[in-house]
Amino acid sequence: MNYSETLQWIHSTGRFGIKPGLKRMSKMMELLGDPHKRIKVIHIAGTNGKGSTAAFLSKILEKSGYRVGMYTSPYLEAFTNRMAINGEDIPEDTLVEIVKKMKPLVKEISADPELGQMTEFEVVTSIAFYYFASQAPDFVVLEVGLGGRLDATNIIENPLVAVVTNIGLEHTEILGDTIEKIAWEKAGIIKDSVSVVTAVPRPEALRVIQEKCQEKHAPLFNLREKVSIEKKSSSLEGQAFDYVNPQGLILKDLCIRLLGEHQIINASTAVAVTEVLREKGFTISENSIGEGLKAARWAGRLEVMGKNPLLILDAAHNTDGVKSLQKALQEQVEYAKLVLVIGILGDKALDDMLKEIIPMADKIVITKPDSPRAADPETVAETAEKYTRLPIILEDSIPRAINIALSLAEPEDLLLISGSLYTISEARKAVMQMGDYKTPVL
Repeated sequence: MNYSETLQWIHSTGRFGIKPGLKRMSKMMELLGDPHKRIKVIHIAGTNGKGSTAAFLSKILEKSGYRVGMYTSPYLEAFTNRMAINGEDIPEDTLVEIVKKMKPLVKEISADPELGQMTEFEVVTSIAFYYFASQAPDFVVLEVGLGGRLDATNIIENPLVAVVTNIGLEHTEILGDTIEKIAWEKAGIIKDSVSVVTAVPRPEALRVIQEKCQEKHAPLFNLREKVSIEKKSSSLEGQAFDYVNPQGLILKDLCIRLLGEHQIINASTAVAVTEVLREKGFTISENSIGEGLKAARWAGRLEVMGKNPLLILDAAHNTDGVKSLQKALQEQVEYAKLVLVIGILGDKALDDMLKEIIPMADKIVITKPDSPRAADPETVAETAEKYTRLPIILEDSIPRAINIALSLAEPEDLLLISGSLYTISEARKAVMQMGDYKTPVL
């Protein structure tokens, strides 16, 4: 197998969809020699902010002199982005060798009628555990895929810290149709006596987490109770804030490059995790915290890609994400008109998302991400028309949709590309090929 064939095989397992449960993962870990038991994990769940929090925390730990693995999904540029150590992706040839080893094991598990076919996420998560165990980093910052309780990553039995960033309505057909039900699923990553950090603002969700912590005798660090966070400044270049825990850390003028008030919360959540780790005996200096936060990047989240017109990418792929985007644009970005390019997945709450984002736009282009789960642009347009009287342009090709949007935008306008991470991934590649906008994408 070469690298291309390896990716083709991995993605072929995607046709088995999403099948929550840990039986297949448990068997795979047993066959691989239980690699998940040989890594020190910080486990991160949440509706939004998981990846950004992971990026902030990983950089802080790197600046503290540790080797840090990070597992996230999906990817924006290359499949190998999903598993990295100190910012270096898994080498392609290493990925190929691991898949060669795993392929017959996947076949064995999938042939067992009591276990059933392994899903793509289970396969990829197994690859990550095997890779990290072979490389023995000091930490692995592990992002949950979906939910928590039955997510493939939850095969981890004894993480150093469990994190729940926030909770909103998402994947209701799998996780439940109320905030409380979704909170219960995400709280499933909380283990006996393992410290928990959360920034959850919703009282009904927080109650569920508190109850789970009590049940599991897990110490809870509630960021919104323990810490005072004050935003000091913000611009398109970044933000500064103070983090003050009266019983612990006092940090002034912390700087981050990521935009939006929600990113200050995500950064603060990462700092709170370091407080817990310091209590466990790990060495993390205040200087490393500041340097790590400033160095952190997380592509596709309010990412400024160009100016005149201002071009921003943001993967607001659920209702809470759209609301955070809306707030950030109102508070941090000046523009004349907003030209929107949006492409979303069909399993999202289209109506709830569109009623928030469509009224923001002065010109609208609806496109389609390259995913079998993509929502048809005509279907999206039918819903969008409930919230605007503006004409809507449909264009399946994301590069051509961007060119259309550029032709509609004046230098003082904002061109916002939003929706699914698949949309952002394609758009980011297209924009990076464009240079100064003078060269058409196609």
